Amino acid sequence: MNKLLIFLVTFIATWSVNADPAPKQPNIVLIMTDDQGYFDLACHGNPVVKTPNIDKLYAESLRFTQFHVSSTCAPTRAALMTGKHPFRSGVTHTIDQRERLSLDSITVAEVLKSAGYRSGIFGKWHLGDASEYRPDNRGFDEALIHGAGGLGQTKFGDHPDNRKNPYNDPTLYHNGEFVKKTGYCTDIFFNEALAWMRRQKAAGKPFFCYLATNAPHSPDICDPRYSDPYQGKVPAPKYYGMIANIDENIGSLMAALESEGFDENTLVIFMTDNGHSKKRQWDCNAGQRGCKATPYQGGIRVPCFFRWPGRLAPGTDVDKLTAHIDMLPTFAELAGATMPAEAQVEGISLVPLLQGEKAEWPIRTIYTHDGRWPNGKPDKFGGCSIRIGDWKLVDGKELFNIPNDPREENNLFAGKPEIAQQLLKEYDRWWNRVQDDIKINQTDNPVDSRQERLAKKKKSRG
Repeated sequence: MNKLLIFLVTFIATWSVNADPAPKQPNIVLIMTDDQGYFDLACHGNPVVKTPNIDKLYAESLRFTQFHVSSTCAPTRAALMTGKHPFRSGVTHTIDQRERLSLDSITVAEVLKSAGYRSGIFGKWHLGDASEYRPDNRGFDEALIHGAGGLGQTKFGDHPDNRKNPYNDPTLYHNGEFVKKTGYCTDIFFNEALAWMRRQKAAGKPFFCYLATNAPHSPDICDPRYSDPYQGKVPAPKYYGMIANIDENIGSLMAALESEGFDENTLVIFMTDNGHSKKRQWDCNAGQRGCKATPYQGGIRVPCFFRWPGRLAPGTDVDKLTAHIDMLPTFAELAGATMPAEAQVEGISLVPLLQGEKAEWPIRTIYTHDGRWPNGKPDKFGGCSIRIGDWKLVDGKELFNIPNDPREENNLFAGKPEIAQQLLKEYDRWWNRVQDDIKINQTDNPVDSRQERLAKKKKSRG
């Protein structure tokens, strides 16, 4: 009996040491490309574009097949940063200071900092170019970004040096000063991001790396070796050439993460910021209606892959309605970060879906609005949609059942008046609720301090 007892104690002790421990705080790498549509990937059925490295990432990932964003650049980025609809943080356009993320908004970098994370951004910020709005003053420890909504957009805030040939040897903003970099923009952002991640690993710090490329946003610029294979096959071969370059960089990054030991505890996410922008040149968006800057599925449904070896089931498709506003609460839960009440997050953590739990996912209500109205009175119904479960109302006059009609071809507004009115009523409630945020933040006033913005908001709301 004593020998049996000794054996059992020894076995239990040995098992306890070798058992898989509770997961540590994961490193989080979010790769987001610009203006790349749902169908601009071979793994999504595109017969022309070659994306072998993204295809590999797709195969190794859990995929959200009904993931939604805003229909243009800055609004999606605002939602990612704050976990709430972009209008709530004053982002109603991509230019004219209406892309500035309100100074009272709490960013994902600030939330993760409370859990000991270091955060870095490489590429496109597009949430304000004035000093107080830049990412290094919004919780990011490292920032290497271009200005405005894209390299070369000098009249909207990018550096004047980038007016000619902007994607090669650009002048970028790096932690408080402008620096001249050598090389092609996408290569620069990936290389600098990897170098920064290596430094965090060496320091033993968990990190959030936001790698937001400006490509394949126009202008279409790339080395001919990437675009030549598409000459004569598509109307814009350099667009696919930029995607080929992105794919090559993702392959190099993933190989480095695997060979250098990051893989054990690093979550890599790939997504895009909105639908593709080439509608006038060809119609290839997986049969979806619309494109960038429209509230139809072609403008707001995008790829979203989560890869975390040993933690997430590869090759799994999750068809639940999810959105960009869900990223911040997901990262916060994975990191064990405290979410301050003043963040007013509207998204839902995706962790139950990542874990494969069978728990019921709530019937979601997702609001989109293109914004982009001329300065002045906001346009309530121009470019808007509301989605409640399977039903979607567009511009207050088109009703679609998305699972039955993913192409949005059969308008049921007249045939389903009760459902149409239900969605209209909910949209009215939401529109009225966001007016204060729009009015407070959509101003041409000089940059205010965070305290001044908070005071204005409190005064406005009594």
